[in-house]
Amino acid sequence: MNFDVWWLAYPLLGAFVGFFAGLLGVGGGGIMVPSLTTLFIAQGFPDDKVVHLALGTSMASIVLTSISSMRAHHAHGAVRWDAVKLMTPAILVGTYGATFIAAHIDSKSLAIFFACFMAYVSVQMLLNIKPKAHRELPGSTGMSLAGLIIGGISALVAIGGGSLTVPFLTWCNVRVQHAIGTSAAVGLPIAIAGTIGYLSNGWGEAGMPPYTAGYIYLPAFVLMLVSVATAPLGAKLAHRLPVGVLKKVFAGVLVLLCIKMLHSVLR
Repeated sequence: MNFDVWWLAYPLLGAFVGFFAGLLGVGGGGIMVPSLTTLFIAQGFPDDKVVHLALGTSMASIVLTSISSMRAHHAHGAVRWDAVKLMTPAILVGTYGATFIAAHIDSKSLAIFFACFMAYVSVQMLLNIKPKAHRELPGSTGMSLAGLIIGGISALVAIGGGSLTVPFLTWCNVRVQHAIGTSAAVGLPIAIAGTIGYLSNGWGEAGMPPYTAGYIYLPAFVLMLVSVATAPLGAKLAHRLPVGVLKKVFAGVLVLLCIKMLHSVLR
């Protein structure tokens, strides 16, 4: 195995993603996908594969982070396991199925869809938009439909689903703390199904760079695992730092990263 100097960037990216995921309760995909896309282009990866590889690698990296986050929220009794059980089957189907859709979409279209979704997330953060609670959790059919939609969109943008799950649960009269904790638990099946999907859809694909498994670039996946160590640090500081201000800064960073990603892919 030949050492690539670009590999030095991956532990730094993992540390940054883990810290802000723990601090702000957001998924790391918003940072990882545009950052990985830019790094993959700099490494000379095929232009028609860079976004797919970024999505697959990001989804794989979220698995261990999701486990860590889920355990932490469960320890505080903040997970609505009744909601998790109702949503998980549909989430698995929606997430895995959407990876087949992603595999047949070109990199430019995927990049545009990702940027548009992250623009929505950024506006939500900047304006601190919170849906008003109107009702209780729906029945199994409603929860399954929500899981299908959340899983599908999450696979296309490689997020743990928090940007969709938390607003949905809050709208259903679930306390914010429980909505965040439940979202963390839901993020695990999303990450697992998405990883399997991107692994299988990219397997045997022609013209892939070395050290890949499906649409997962293994050096980046392994080296970004440092995020598991920095996520608890961010969570500890969440109660000491001005999170409201940091979310606005983070939203600005997301916008800049997406602009850079679009510039790199559409150039």
